[in-house]
Amino acid sequence: MSSSRTIVGRRFAIVVPKSVRKKVNLKEGQQVIVRAEEGKLVIEPLPDEPLKVLERVIGKPYSEHRDEKKAELWAMQHASP
Repeated sequence: MSSSRTIVGRRFAIVVPKSVRKKVNLKEGQQVIVRAEEGKLVIEPLPDEPLKVLERVIGKPYSEHRDEKKAELWAMQHASP
């Protein structure tokens, strides 16, 4: 686990330290999910190409009857707001 100290700035902006950005391959402009878990702030980077990740999650061959709900749940968790 990598951690580093930073400061909450104006408008609650947080600068993610370089060491942490490199470890999770975070890029400027990339979307993230921010959530609270057990009193902690969790920032999770979203994949750059979510449809390619979804293809790996579902696999081939795709069956609409079998895979539609799985794809919908994944998309709700990882799609842009």
